[in-house]
Amino acid sequence: MSHTLTPNTQAILLLTAPLLAGRGTPSQDLLKPSEYRRLAIHLRDLTRQPSDLLGGDASSLVQECSGLIDPERMRRLLERGFQLSLAVDRWQSRNIWVISRADTGYPRRLKGRLREDAPAVLYGCGQHSILEQGGLAVVGSRDADPERLDFAGQAGRLAADSGVVLVSGGARGIDQAAMNGALGDGGRAIGVLADSLERAALAREHRDLLMDERLVLVSAYDPSAGFNVGHAMERNKFIYALADAALIVSSDYKKGGTWAGAWEQLDKFRFVPVYIRPPRKGEKGLEALREKGALLWPEALDVTGLSGLLADPPVARVQDGGAVGFSFGEELTTDSHESHPSATPTVLNKVETIRPQTSAREVLFQTVRDLATGLPGPVDEASFGEALGLMKVQAKAWYKQLVEEGALKNLEPLSLPNNKPAEKNQTDTPTKPKKPRKAKNAGKASESNTDQPPLLEELP
Repeated sequence: MSHTLTPNTQAILLLTAPLLAGRGTPSQDLLKPSEYRRLAIHLRDLTRQPSDLLGGDASSLVQECSGLIDPERMRRLLERGFQLSLAVDRWQSRNIWVISRADTGYPRRLKGRLREDAPAVLYGCGQHSILEQGGLAVVGSRDADPERLDFAGQAGRLAADSGVVLVSGGARGIDQAAMNGALGDGGRAIGVLADSLERAALAREHRDLLMDERLVLVSAYDPSAGFNVGHAMERNKFIYALADAALIVSSDYKKGGTWAGAWEQLDKFRFVPVYIRPPRKGEKGLEALREKGALLWPEALDVTGLSGLLADPPVARVQDGGAVGFSFGEELTTDSHESHPSATPTVLNKVETIRPQTSAREVLFQTVRDLATGLPGPVDEASFGEALGLMKVQAKAWYKQLVEEGALKNLEPLSLPNNKPAEKNQTDTPTKPKKPRKAKNAGKASESNTDQPPLLEELP
């Protein structure tokens, strides 16, 4: 991604960002998120953009906004050009990119789901396009025992094997275990950080992953900012907004960031279905989330199962006068502000899980069956997977089922259209170490869940 800032992003940074460089202290004049939101609405109503505040008629435009922001305060912020240039030099030297809500490359999921509450500016390091892939969010407590850490790691490995992006907060404990599981198995991950992006971008353990475009780190807060409880709580909704489904591995009861984020998702936003690890007796946090509408994570979930789950996610349907939740086969709402007015909170009373007669998993397998039967001649497992562009684990499962059904015959390897043999004889050729693979079907499972309504009257 280009490190060049657009004029709109420059203006937004000057108005809202602390522009920390070394030991610098943030300006006391910075616009709060709510203040910038009102300013953005006003500029939109005037058919103007933030960049116009840096143009030739900036003075008159600043005066037109005087009913919202004190003109002198705004001028002081807009005159921080030198401070901005120092900060940009520092970010570029650390391969940190910056994008604003006014830019076309801003993640659609954040803008579509959070609307005016989407962060005005995002800082990041790594492959920006991963932010558009959706995926599985895995979160949990910082202090977790080995059993729960192993569960999180297994979830990360399953996501990697399924070609699904792992989304998490990068915090110690469950978050890191899940991300390490995915990245260690050749998958991809998004780390949504609440602080210290600059330090994370320079960390030795992240260097190769960032260069290999398998990891992207993103934050709504200045790259040099330290830990802040408010930021840690606020970033939870960004994790959910970037995902297709969420798995809570562990949570305290009525306290902590994991609890707050999960409860907010179930009670207010409802961006994605929320799953919990099957709780043991006495795990009050997970039990309370289940009562609120969270779903139990399916046991023995395989690659095909996870792909189907994300393509056709189950969501809670509430009866007996409870709040409207999710159900199988219903379209997920991307704009919680319009679809779920936050007047009076309601309590989930009864949750039922419903599947349509034909699930997305069955439809997906039928498509594979049709393609397989159209292959020119009998094939073996390796040729089947290569011909359809499948990962090894997924090809093995589907190939076995197709052979058992009689839809395929396990005979000679297939000669592929590019005239490459399906298997190479490596008897006389030394084996070269394999690089971590990039999933061929990355993002396919989640693409079906990214349909979003047109974003009318977007705020810059």
